[in-house]
Amino acid sequence: MRVTHALNGVSALLLLLFLPPPGTGQWLTQPTVGIPRTADGKPNLAAPVPRTPDGKPDLSGLWHAGPKFDFDLKPSDVQAWALTKSREREANPAADSWGILCLPPGPMITFSGPLTIIQGPRAVTMLYEVPNNFRQIFTDGRSLPTDPNPTWQGYSIGRWDGDTFVIETSGLNDRSWIGRPGYPHTEALRVTERYRRRDFGHIDVQMTFDDPKAFSRPWTIATELLFDADTGMLEYVCNENEKDRQHFVQPSPASSSGSRVDPAILAKYAGVYQVMTPRGQTTATITVQGDRLMADVPGRGNGPMVPQSATHFLFAGATIEFVTNEKGEVPYFVVHVVEGDFKAPRLDGPKP
Repeated sequence: MRVTHALNGVSALLLLLFLPPPGTGQWLTQPTVGIPRTADGKPNLAAPVPRTPDGKPDLSGLWHAGPKFDFDLKPSDVQAWALTKSREREANPAADSWGILCLPPGPMITFSGPLTIIQGPRAVTMLYEVPNNFRQIFTDGRSLPTDPNPTWQGYSIGRWDGDTFVIETSGLNDRSWIGRPGYPHTEALRVTERYRRRDFGHIDVQMTFDDPKAFSRPWTIATELLFDADTGMLEYVCNENEKDRQHFVQPSPASSSGSRVDPAILAKYAGVYQVMTPRGQTTATITVQGDRLMADVPGRGNGPMVPQSATHFLFAGATIEFVTNEKGEVPYFVVHVVEGDFKAPRLDGPKP
């Protein structure tokens, strides 16, 4: 199957939302062989950690990022130049996102979609559905290169610290973004990841970012990977050569902060909505923080929605339109993207 999308990567909403379910021709319902199951035949995600012949936890399998996304970075930890660029991008997310430009996502690739881990004796390989990319984490005792040619995913070496697999990465170029909301970084960035498989179905992940040219201190993201049983990865192809960028709303610098919307109106939009992902339906939670509307899709992305009017908001390169009925209630929102207009019905309030 060939799938071509032009999507926003870091925020990832366009990866999630408003795409028709995939066809049945892929191996999306193929039972995973050799995994523990409960009496009713369902995958037993709480089963013990599988181990390799040498006793190490086996990280192999198909995974996706779970809903947990905690981090200890504060705006005061971000250098002024990086904070300015982050705020500009927050108001205009389609301007240079990796998905729109058909470029690799960089260090945040773990959150771009499903990934397959293949654990071998001399290297651990990670294959990513989005954007059809890969990483090699060498465990053969080599050191990181001293003067690498910078790349999108950098150069990685791994080692075991007890039952935790530790990855060190350097040699990253400065063209990607890290964190939520996204912040720029420099080629001085070093990333340390720690993977601990706590049971069959869960891997705890910590990612520490250290870039003294962009941040005043190292900071850490704590998240998790969830095992994807009885399914497979899809092929993802992005080859629009930046042709989709022109279709996205591009706010001018003078209006990058968007319009201000009365908090009483924003409160009407807060709720839980049903949205479509490439693998079926999930929920999007809309909340109000101060005078801003925020969107959160479990395991996929969250961030502010930039108002363009009292009913239209920008998020991840898409325009979200909240629809009000004759009673003044909000039964659904509509997402306007290049692929078309998609309705997201509300689950916790009035129905459309």
